Amino acid sequence: MNVNTSNLVSITEANQNFSRVARMVDESGAVVILKNNTPRYLLIEFSSAEAEQTASDEDVLSISKRLLAKNHEAYEVLAK
Repeated sequence: MNVNTSNLVSITEANQNFSRVARMVDESGAVVILKNNTPRYLLIEFSSAEAEQTASDEDVLSISKRLLAKNHEAYEVLAK
């Protein structure tokens, strides 16, 4: 993930001025909240989070094929 340095906010600033941070998310899509000058939290729009959690059919199929190939022998034994 690429992080725009203008979207970095300290945890103190986020705590004291959350509405400003929320506006930053509305404008840029994401804000990284720093704790002790280290990226700690990612604030994103809810719709973006939903999209990230949903795996595409192609991803699911490729993972399924890999697991089937890896555990082929175990599946054969279970099929008996």
